[in-house]
Amino acid sequence: MLTFIGLGLFDENDVSVKGLEQIRRADYVFLECYTSVLTGTTIERMEEFFGKEVKTLGRDDVEGHPEDFLRLAQDSDVAFLTAGDPMVSTTHIDLRIRAADMGIRTAVVHGASIVSAVCGLTGLQNYRFGKSCSLPFPYGKWAPKTPVEVIEHNMAENLHTLVYLDIQPERYMRVPEAVGFLEEMAAERGLSIPVYVGVARAGSAEPMVAAGTAGDLAKVDFGDPLHILVVPAELHHMEREYLETFAGL
Repeated sequence: MLTFIGLGLFDENDVSVKGLEQIRRADYVFLECYTSVLTGTTIERMEEFFGKEVKTLGRDDVEGHPEDFLRLAQDSDVAFLTAGDPMVSTTHIDLRIRAADMGIRTAVVHGASIVSAVCGLTGLQNYRFGKSCSLPFPYGKWAPKTPVEVIEHNMAENLHTLVYLDIQPERYMRVPEAVGFLEEMAAERGLSIPVYVGVARAGSAEPMVAAGTAGDLAKVDFGDPLHILVVPAELHHMEREYLETFAGL
């Protein structure tokens, strides 16, 4: 059996009791490390807490050659760990379908997700979010256009946009540089973004939330990763009050 287990947002203590029990019962434990990471812990701390050896998986392991570990789930219990909630990522949805095609039984143990945590930390109402987007680092002369297109569409519909920031092996995109990238893209399209909301280290004891103009957020030290960004639509009075109270708007 293959069990997808969400570990939550920040460190090894965020896993649910149900998830921890499944991990400890598993014959093999794999941690997917490229769609997101738990920045508040290490592999060694997780292994000590879980009482299991944890093998890491990269992009090619999961998207290119998942059969290597899926075969183990045909005759053994395999735990597939992810940060956040495992089924927020389309990569993991595809993996569950592949497992089913191989005749492997699957189950899901959900975990706290950044999708809901952002609403709690910012006060932005969850039903007012439109399509989300990812913002990758520019590569050479190439820079993405999709993020600002999504933001423009959502703003026209008066919907908030959740912007996932790039995670790479040696660097993490931070809120101020993400705002800088978006400002350049928006200027090319003649789009004005009046307010941004940045969040850092959701799920930790000291998360950081700040709201303001691009100029305001450029001056904010959000500290250690992970960071995520929201481009809000027109704010409801309660959303504005929440951001004024807890995010310095």
